[in-house]
Amino acid sequence: MLSKNMIYQINNFSLDNQKLMLYETIFHNANGYIGIRSNFEEGYPDNYQSIRGAYINGFYDLTPVAQAENLYGLTHEKQTMLNIHDVQEIQLMVGGEKFSMFSGTVLKSMRRLDMKKGITERSVLWRSPQGKTVKIDITRMTSFALLPLFTIEYHVRSIDFSGEVKLRSSHIGKAMNYYSTNDPRVAGDHIQHLVPDEAFFADKNTSVILSHTLHSNLSVTTVVRNVLSRKSRIKNRLYENSAAQDFLLKLDKGEEVVLIKYAVFCDSIRYPDCRKKAQKIMNKATASPVKKWYYLQERYLKQFWDTGAVVIKGNEKLSNAITYGLYQLIQSVGKDPYSNVPAKGLSGEGYEGHYFWDTEMYVEPYFLLTHTEIARNLILYRYRTLKEARENARILGHGKGVLYPWRTITGKECSGYFPSGSAQYHINGDIAYSVINYYLVTRDLGFMADYGAEILFETARLWINIGSYYQGSFRICCVTGPDEYTCLVNNNYYTNVLAKHNLKWAAKIYDILKKNEKIAPVAEKIHITESEIQEFREASQHMYLPYNEKLDINPQDDSFLMKKKWPFSKNDFKEYPLLMHYHPLCLYRHQICKQADTVLAHFILEDEQKFSTMKHSFQYYEKITTHDSSLSSCIFCIMASRFGMSEKAYQYFGNSAELDLKNLQGNTKDGIHVANFGGVYMAVVFGFAGLRIKEDGFHLAPALPKEWKGYEFKLRNAGGLFDLMVTDKSVNIKVLSGIPQKIFVYNKPYLLKKSLQVPLRTGAVTE
Repeated sequence: MLSKNMIYQINNFSLDNQKLMLYETIFHNANGYIGIRSNFEEGYPDNYQSIRGAYINGFYDLTPVAQAENLYGLTHEKQTMLNIHDVQEIQLMVGGEKFSMFSGTVLKSMRRLDMKKGITERSVLWRSPQGKTVKIDITRMTSFALLPLFTIEYHVRSIDFSGEVKLRSSHIGKAMNYYSTNDPRVAGDHIQHLVPDEAFFADKNTSVILSHTLHSNLSVTTVVRNVLSRKSRIKNRLYENSAAQDFLLKLDKGEEVVLIKYAVFCDSIRYPDCRKKAQKIMNKATASPVKKWYYLQERYLKQFWDTGAVVIKGNEKLSNAITYGLYQLIQSVGKDPYSNVPAKGLSGEGYEGHYFWDTEMYVEPYFLLTHTEIARNLILYRYRTLKEARENARILGHGKGVLYPWRTITGKECSGYFPSGSAQYHINGDIAYSVINYYLVTRDLGFMADYGAEILFETARLWINIGSYYQGSFRICCVTGPDEYTCLVNNNYYTNVLAKHNLKWAAKIYDILKKNEKIAPVAEKIHITESEIQEFREASQHMYLPYNEKLDINPQDDSFLMKKKWPFSKNDFKEYPLLMHYHPLCLYRHQICKQADTVLAHFILEDEQKFSTMKHSFQYYEKITTHDSSLSSCIFCIMASRFGMSEKAYQYFGNSAELDLKNLQGNTKDGIHVANFGGVYMAVVFGFAGLRIKEDGFHLAPALPKEWKGYEFKLRNAGGLFDLMVTDKSVNIKVLSGIPQKIFVYNKPYLLKKSLQVPLRTGAVTE
């Protein structure tokens, strides 16, 4: 269970194979650049399955995508995140007996994640088959202060014997990615993408392995240095592009030996001479004791939690489940413009390390409101891949503008199944939406002039190219919305309303930059004209948004209400996710939703519809949504709270908050559900607290679930920082830094100077 000191701990943990694979994910170490799964250092029995992985964010190889029909423009090659050299392995021999959790007797065991210190720990009290007892304590860390650095601190204490102990620290060059031919959410091919070039010892205690990718022409270097606390006999050996060091020593009863294993990862995307850079970073890492890196780790996380924590009062378990999720966000998010947020973070190989719209709509809001510099980097990644987005638009037949790929690492499309992949043009609107929100929160006009405006103009151009006027309104045909059980439709509500928002704000930003004499550089660079801007305005004003007057709902698309509803039965609950049990065409012909679609649109752009229309739409789609995507429940939570449905909102929230800790979707072994953790944050801040980011400022409409005594978090806006605390009686806002600003609470405007207290309301807040 989780506790107030930010610990997730399991005592006397199970050795069931499926549980261990789950723990490999739950207790992984990552820092946004590298990620290491929590595998046993000593390994597993031969009949056990394990995903033994180490990953670099954005480091990839190319692999073929088989297409049954070789039609023009279909994806024939994709990028895939690679499993890098294994630096985890440490073998322990006690008087000639090999330590294993599966032999002898495990007297006591523990696994712990400390989210305050940024480390994982494993502790085992083990008695060998011949009766020798040792205590083994292992601490692991991926450094936030020095991103390429991973450390293992391995303690061995003799409890009741004196004799020889041997430690073998291995550095293994051969690495294979995990694959499954039966699950479309993981790689389906078995290819050794990483080709070892050389393994050698740079000095007595330092091994180096160099490798290159099979197709993408990238290189990676890992350097391992072992530091032992006592004198020992050392034997170095090289084998099969791998290296190992043996340490032999005598341990008396009650004595302890400590091995500190430093590992550094460097890739050629960020470091042209990654071999030289890795060795330089290793020298820096080992110039100070490991305790210094622990101190810097805790200091980094103190700054992170000081702004980013969310506290639920009256439910410690749930509060710390949220803390676990936020910790996974900082572990997963790329810290440079070369990377983004893999769908599974750096905890596993699900979705092959690809970046999706999850980043903009589920992850970025957290960082925008708490650690703005990280949100800025995420947008810069999209700016850096504009060239590839232009090329993608041309491939799909668009003479102007950009079309961002549905799933990618480098900016090129990786989706092989275009109906539910490349056809999701709303990715353009999602990215534009994130840029607009960045501006609304930061008011950073310089960033917009240098980067943001170009993204807005180029994405807006795409809508003009794909759309057309019919019966006086602007329409967008043959696209797929967020709901992947409904594909290739005309006028998907979500897509159209985001396109409207994109077009409107492209024109607004043009006018703002022109007024501030900042438009010339970007206008000249991409040849944007006044006549194009006027096209944006007109298309936005005439955007067609599907509406059914009889039901007072927004149909998901033009044909959605024509279809028969899915015949729900008791068996459906055994067949989720439906995509694993039904042909896509079977799903496409029914009113059945994988996830929030129109309901999501109503959340992010609520001012486009009447309150009654949004509520009726929510009630309609709730009956036909399976929530087969982890991106769904949190959105239904937000909107249920918006409508004053407090019990329903709380039910949806609980399903999201503990999704991975309870392995509710059964696939956490493949990696955490990063976007879901962002969604949990959104459910608190945008759901229960009712936050909306609008042009005239922040709007809040807090509610308090009856199961809680209160909640508290901090928000950044316009360069300032304020604390929001909700109790069973009042909404309390305290300014921590920044100038006075306008804020709305329950639709009433206030000038927030130092503090503000407003009585807590219950029920829905209508216009």
